[in-house]
Amino acid sequence: MIAVILLLSVAASLFLFLRPAAGNTAEIYVDGALYRRVELGKITAPERIEVRTERGVNVILAELGRIRVESADCPDQVCVEAGWLEASAAPIVCLPHRVVIKLTGETSLDAEAG
Repeated sequence: MIAVILLLSVAASLFLFLRPAAGNTAEIYVDGALYRRVELGKITAPERIEVRTERGVNVILAELGRIRVESADCPDQVCVEAGWLEASAAPIVCLPHRVVIKLTGETSLDAEAG
């Protein structure tokens, strides 16, 4: 009985620590400069963000807790194939357009305090 309770406690802890935080903030960079910050925990409806540069166009789709490149006119489509960014692992990169999307975990409250 103790082993079952311990196992359930570990499983619940892993679930809480490994799931993405609802307050995650996505940052979109173009040429290394911050283009836009999106608070993924506050999105109420899917939002499309068009990033148009002299090198091409990326259409980014942001939903509650996640973000991805929906389409791009670059030849390799690596950024589109990367799928959803939901945890602060590796960023999504469109090298031909020099666009980077990464999660910071910072919320608006963190930004105001710091």
